[in-house]
This record gives sequence, structure tokens and C-alpha cells, in this order.
Amino acid sequence: MSNACSYRQLFLSLCLLFCLTFPCCVKSDELQILLTLKSALNKSSTDVLDSWEAAGSVCSFNGITCNGDGSVKEIELSNLKLTGVLPLDSICQLQSVDKLSFGYNLLYGAITDDLNNCSKLQYLDLGNNLFSGSFPEISSLSELRYLYLNGSGISGPFPWKSLETMTNLTVLSLGDNPLDRTPFPNEILKLKQLSWLYLANCSIEGEIPPAIGDLTELIDLELQMNYLSGELPSEIGNLHKLWQLELYSNGLTGKLPVGMRNLTSLEYFDASDNNFEGDISEVGYLTNLVSLQLFENQFRGQIPPELGEFKKLVNVSLYTNMFTGPLPQKLGSWADFNYIDVSENLLSGPIPPDMCKKGTMTKLLMLQNRFTGEIPTTYANCASLKRFRVSNNSLSGIVPAGIWGLPQVDIIDIAYNQFEGPITSDIKNAKEIGILSTQYNRLSGELPEEISEATSLVTIELNNNQISGEIPRGIGELKSLSSLQLQNNRLSGSIPESLGSCASISNVNMANNSLSGRIPSSLGSLPTLNTLDLSRNELSGRIPESLSSLKLNLFDLSYNRLTGPVPQSFSVEAYNSSLAGNPGLCSSTIQYFKKCPPDSGMSKSVRTLIVCFAVVALLLSSLGCFLYLRRTEKDGDRSLKEESWDVKSFHVLTFTEDEILDSIKQENLIGKGGSGNVYKVMLANGVELAVKHIWNTDSHGRRKSRSSTPMLGRRTGKEKEFDAEVQTLSSIRHVNVVKLYCSITSEDSSLLVYEYLRNGSLWDRLHMSQKMELDWDTRYEIAVGAAKGLEYLHHGCERPVIHRDVKSSNILLDEFLKPRIADFGLAKMVQANGGKDSTHVIAGTHGYIAPEYGYTYKVNEKSDVYSFGVVLMELVSGKRPIEPEFGDNKDIVSWICSKIQNKESVLSIVDPRIPVAFKEDAVKVLKIAILCTTKLPALRPTMRTVVQMLQEAEPCKLVGIVINKDGEVKKKETMESAEKLNP
Repeated sequence: MSNACSYRQLFLSLCLLFCLTFPCCVKSDELQILLTLKSALNKSSTDVLDSWEAAGSVCSFNGITCNGDGSVKEIELSNLKLTGVLPLDSICQLQSVDKLSFGYNLLYGAITDDLNNCSKLQYLDLGNNLFSGSFPEISSLSELRYLYLNGSGISGPFPWKSLETMTNLTVLSLGDNPLDRTPFPNEILKLKQLSWLYLANCSIEGEIPPAIGDLTELIDLELQMNYLSGELPSEIGNLHKLWQLELYSNGLTGKLPVGMRNLTSLEYFDASDNNFEGDISEVGYLTNLVSLQLFENQFRGQIPPELGEFKKLVNVSLYTNMFTGPLPQKLGSWADFNYIDVSENLLSGPIPPDMCKKGTMTKLLMLQNRFTGEIPTTYANCASLKRFRVSNNSLSGIVPAGIWGLPQVDIIDIAYNQFEGPITSDIKNAKEIGILSTQYNRLSGELPEEISEATSLVTIELNNNQISGEIPRGIGELKSLSSLQLQNNRLSGSIPESLGSCASISNVNMANNSLSGRIPSSLGSLPTLNTLDLSRNELSGRIPESLSSLKLNLFDLSYNRLTGPVPQSFSVEAYNSSLAGNPGLCSSTIQYFKKCPPDSGMSKSVRTLIVCFAVVALLLSSLGCFLYLRRTEKDGDRSLKEESWDVKSFHVLTFTEDEILDSIKQENLIGKGGSGNVYKVMLANGVELAVKHIWNTDSHGRRKSRSSTPMLGRRTGKEKEFDAEVQTLSSIRHVNVVKLYCSITSEDSSLLVYEYLRNGSLWDRLHMSQKMELDWDTRYEIAVGAAKGLEYLHHGCERPVIHRDVKSSNILLDEFLKPRIADFGLAKMVQANGGKDSTHVIAGTHGYIAPEYGYTYKVNEKSDVYSFGVVLMELVSGKRPIEPEFGDNKDIVSWICSKIQNKESVLSIVDPRIPVAFKEDAVKVLKIAILCTTKLPALRPTMRTVVQMLQEAEPCKLVGIVINKDGEVKKKETMESAEKLNP
């Protein structure tokens, strides 16, 4: 008996010892595993893991949850900016872990098949990281309920069969990964417990299977941005719990199925950017909708009147369809309504009055429809409105005064309607307004002086109205103004001298008014002015010499009362039509004008006074020269070489810094522009260079001196342009992009040294009087070469480069007429994080600017494609982007579109200098130009595709081209006639 007790005591002692020591061993192992995880992460991020110390308890570590026996159960380390390679082989040795959450970090490397050892996992989140490679087969994770891999960086084939074992899976999030294309995975259709399915942007193709209706627990279904096609199955109506349905940016067709009316829990529905058709009557049953997005489809019929009774609806976007009839008048009057966009439809009737009833509306976009009636006065008090756009309708009446002064409004666009009445002084309250577009209405009255207080204005388009009175004197206060369109009104008085203070302005049109007085000489100081049209007024006096410094794409002073000699820079035949209708003008060099008298009409007293001034000036200059020579002997020459210069070379240089500095003098000046003067440099070895000299200026446009060096920490506009050009060109190596040899900088100024292109620009060769005839073969080669240069910028650089100012004057030609893309002062590199460029200052040149600038201010590669399309149109037609013959408010794109009626009219577009035998070939290139200038950026080809199409446009090649949604060539077929150009 005593022996039995002894054995029992020994057994109990051993059990106690085992129980006391084994957990310690487990904790010791888990501690080491977690410390291994900590060491795998880069030091810069370990501050969030400070509590993870060898002397601590794992259950007290940040992000660690233990179970009842003290073993690690959960690791929650999401959204902590962690970086490094995840040691899954170590982590999966944690025997009790059922949750791993590492989402929203910066983890990289491969996700290894060691993950299979975490067999108890129920929750796995590796999404929104920087992993690479394919995802491993994980069929052993049969207990998994939540799987988040969205945006994780995985690629290649996905192991869909692994999902078959995960019958309890409720969340599957695989979207935003570059996976291999695959039809809709059947394995997903077996996961009956799924409530959340995120497969957006992960290369799913083909049709949505009817069995999707078997996943009746689904709350969220997101299939957007894939390659789906075919019709939406009616079985979608079985998903009664569905809260969100996202189908946008696919190729889905057909009608919305009748069964959709059963989705009464649906709050967010987006089927935009597809090919759906028919009516949307089924939507009228979805009474819980918060957001309805059906834009860019082919829907037709009426908007369901039931939408006016939806109590939760805050967003409606139905633009670019074929809807007809009225909008429900109670639309948006119940909830905190945010925005409506029904633009580009065939809608009629009045504007619903109460969409801003709650004071939360930000956008009212109803342009290009058939709306009638007046603007409801309720919107005059809608202080939250940022965009008010109702252009291209049949609206009438007087614009409510408060509309002009909405405090947050960014765009007021009421153009192409029948509005009457004045622009009121309320506009002084519109401190955020960037675009004021009222053209082609019946507005009257005088422009209020208070418009100069709307200091954010970038674009003023008031042309083709009945506005009278004088142009406000304070117009120069609008420092951000880029475009001023006042033509075809009843304006009188003089042009304000203050307009010369609008340093950002690029487009001024005051044609066909009753303006009088002299042309302000201050206009000649506008560095970015591209177009100046003052024709058909009553302006008098001389043409200011200061205008000679401008580099204008459009210049028109015709039919005024100007007198005196034509400035030398305008005494060329190219400007004959621009100065016609001014019988008082004279010229000593061109026959079109009468000869100037020797005295140019000066009286004897005036001549005597000038002689006296000349004598005094000669004496003063002689004295100055004497003092300067004395000073030079004493102090040495104070030239550019006196400054301290920093040279950064990007190619092997065969010249010295002094050779460049010695050549920066007046006799070598070959060009002036908004970004600086350009000089030609001839080296001793016979090599020719071009040097751009940019003076550093302060925020007021004044040249910086050494005394202003404390401010050099701030980068001015010119310095930013210089930085942009250097950053862009220093790393580029391409035969069709101008070569930048080096930059030379000092405190006061900066120099860029380029290769010299002796044949000037394409603009010069096509449009100026010194133009050299370009045969079609040469034009075609220029088009291909320039396209290849842009293709390299968009697709061949480490980060895509957006030029932002593509035009024929920025395509330079070498001695063999081979093109180079030049002038990168506005260029932007696309940020690695995918950020989009957005600015209130419209970059580029009038006539080349893509239409989306005025709508969204967004700039991307497709904006360059549009501008290049304009260049192609120049090459084919020989016309400038803006010509008087195009008509008011028209450019070459709209002109060419208006000419596409039949084969004869299309052929008439081609430059008459191109022989008949080559006109069909020119039409092939015109087809590409039209594709490039498509209104919607998404429908424009990429530059890579443009190059491909141009190469196909050689004589006797296939030219009928269709572009798919990726901007790639989808189909090529023989074009038998130019009539196929008609869209």
C-alpha cells in the first residue's frame, strides 16, 4: 500500500513538473519567433514594436493577443508602415495562431508556401503591400473565413482550386492585383457563405455566370475594372442582401435584368462605363439607393419618376447616355444631396428646384441636354456649390444674382443658352471661381468693376453676348487669368493698360466690339501670350513696338483705324491679313501696304526735338563709355564670367564653361519666349549649340540679385520650369528628343545647353513666311519621328513624362528635317504613387489644349495625345490650330469635324500643296489625328498605339483602325474611302 502511494506521489510530481515547465518552453519558443519577426522588419519601422523585448511577456506585446493558456492567438500589425520581408516559415510555427493581419504596410518579397503551416488560420490579411510573385497554393487553410489579398502586389496565376476547401469563407478580397486573365472562377461559386466578394481590377474576363445568384449571403459584390462581357444574368436578383454592386469599367451589354427590382437593400450601384442599353425602369424599385452611377452607357428612355421619392439618394451620375424626358422634380430634396451629373443626354423640362434644400450640394452638372425654363432661385443660396454647369441647353430668363457670387463655386458655365440680364456685382463674393463661361447668350449690361475681386479667375468666356460699356479698369488684378474671351459684344472705351499685369494670360480675344483708343504697349510684356485678336474695333494710333517681342500663334489687328508704320517684325507677308483693313498703316518693306513717307508724318518741331535728344544722348553715352572703360581698367570686366557657376553635365562635353558664357550676347540672340532667351553658340571646333538663358526672378517677376539671396530657398515659377526641364531631359536618351548637354547655374540665372537644330521648328516650316515647302514624305517622317519621341516619354522612361505643351513650335528639325521634341519647361513626371497632376493654371497653348482641362483640370498622357493629334492636323491641312476662317470660338479640331461629310469634303481638308497622288495617304494620317483628338481621354489611343498606326499608314497599308478601351489596336481593315472617317 505504501509503495502504491509512493508511485502515485511520484506520478503527480512529474505531472506538476511537466505542467509547470512545458508552457514555459512554449512561451520561450513563441518569444523567439516574435523576436525573429521583429528583426525581419527594417530598423526604421521597429519603433512601433518597442514593447517586443526579450525580457517581456509575449502577451503584453503590442498587436499580440493570447488565448487562455498564454499562447499567441492573433497578430494584428496592420497599417503601421512596417517594411521588410515577412518570415512566414517562422510565424507559422506559432501553434495556436488563427489571425495574421499585416495589411496596409510596406512589406515586400514573395509570399511563400510556408503559409500552409498556419493551418488554424481563420483570418489572413496581407493586402495593400508590396509583395511580388505569384500567390502559393493554400488548400491546407481549410478553416479560413477572411482572406484579404487586395492590392498586395501578387501577380501571375492564382490558385483558385485552393478555395474549394474553404467552405466557411465569408470575405474574399483579391482585387487590384495584376493576375493572369481568367474566366470567372467556378470555385468561387461554391462558397455559399460569402458575404463580401472583391474581385475588382484583377483580370477576370468572359461572362458573369448565372450561378452568381446562388451566393445569397452576399452583401458586397465588386467586379469593376475587369474584362467582363455579355449580359448581366437575371439571377443577380436573388441576392436580396446585396448592399453594394460595383460593375463599372467592363464591357457588359444588354439591359438591366428584370430581377434587379428585388435588390431592395441595395444602396450603392455603379454600372458606369459599359455598353448597357434599354431603360432603367428596374432602378425605380431600389428605394434605398444612396448612390446611382450609370454614366457612359447607351441607356435610353425616361428617368424613373420614383427617384424623386428616394429618401437616401445623395449622388446621381447618368451622363453620356440617351435619356429623354424630364427629371423628377423632387429629386435630391430629401437627404443631404451631394451632386448630380446628367450631362450629354436628351433630357428636357425644368431643373429640379430642391436638390440643394439641405445646403450640401457641391456639383450641379446638366450640360448638353434640352432643359428649358429658368434657373431656380433656390440655387442662389446654395453656398456649398462648387460647380454649376448648365451649358448647351435651352434655358432662359435672368440668372439669379446670387449665382454669380457663390462663395465656393469653382466653375460657372451657362454658355449656349438664352439667358438675359447682367452679370451682377455679386461676383466679388466668388473668391474661388476659376472659370466663368457665359458665351452665346443674350447677357447685357456692363461688366461690373467687382469682377476684379474674383482673383482666382483663370478663364473668362463672355463672348457672343450683348454686353456693353467699358472693360473694367481693374482687370489687371486677376493675376491667374489665362484666357479672356470678350469678342462679339458691344464693348466700348479703351483697352485697360492694367491688362499687361496679367502675367499668366495666354489668350486675349476682343474682336468685333466698339473698342477705341490706343493698343496698350503693356501687352507686349505678357510672357505667355499665344493669341491676340483685336480685330474689327475702332482702335487707333500706332501698333506698339513692344508687341514685336511676343511669339504669337494667332495675331489679328485687322479692320481698325491703326496708323503709322508697321513694326519691322510684322513687316512680312504672313501678317498681311492680320493687319488688313487699316488704311492708315504703311510699310517700307512689303507692297501690300502703302509706302511710309521718309519723315513718317513727323512735324519739323518734333524732328528738331528728336535731334536735340539724340545729341544729348550721344554726349551722355560717350561719357558713360569713358567712365566704363576707366572702371574696366581699374576693376576688370564685370561680365557673366564674374559670377560663380555650377556646371552639371549629362553627356561628354567638348566645350568649356567660358565658351558658353562668352557667347551670351545680343548678336547671338535667336529667340525669345516666356521661359527665357535663346542664343546660338558656335564653338571653335565648328559645333553649333543652342543655349537658353533664364534669369531667376522673385515672386513679383523682378530679377533676383545677390542682395536677394535670403529668398533663394523659395523656388519661383521660372526656377521651377528650369528644374522641370533639367529633371526631365537629363535622363532622356532618344533620337527624337532634343539633347541636353549640360546645365550651368548661378544665383542670378541659369543656362541650359542643347544641341542646335538649324531648321527651326515645324511651326516655322508650315506657317511662317520663311517656310520651306515640305513634301508629304517629309511630313510623314516628321509625324512618325515626333510620335516616337512622345512614345518614349510616356512608355520608355522609368516614370512616364507628361510634356504638357506639345505643339508644332516645340518640334524642332535638324539639318535632315528629323524631328526632336523640345521645351520641357512644363513637363511633369508621373509620381510613383500614381498621383495625378491637377492644377488651376491651365498648362499648354491655346488650340492644342485638350478639352478635359476646362472640365477637370486633370493632366495626363492622354492630354499629350490630344495635342499631338492637333499637330497631325497641322501637317495634313497646313492650317494653324486657330484660324479666322474657322469661325468664332472654333479651332482646327472642330473645323475638321465639320468638314467630314463625304469623300470630297474630306479631301478638301488636305493642304493644297500636297500633290493629288498623296492625298489619300494624308487622309490616313488624318484618321489617326481624329482618334487622338477624341473628346473622351479614355477613347484616345496611347502614344505607343499612335506610332503603330502611323507606321501602318504608309502607302498601300491597312488604315481602318479600331481602338479598344486600353488604347490598343483592336482591329485593322482596309479603308476603301475617306467616308469611313465619319464617326
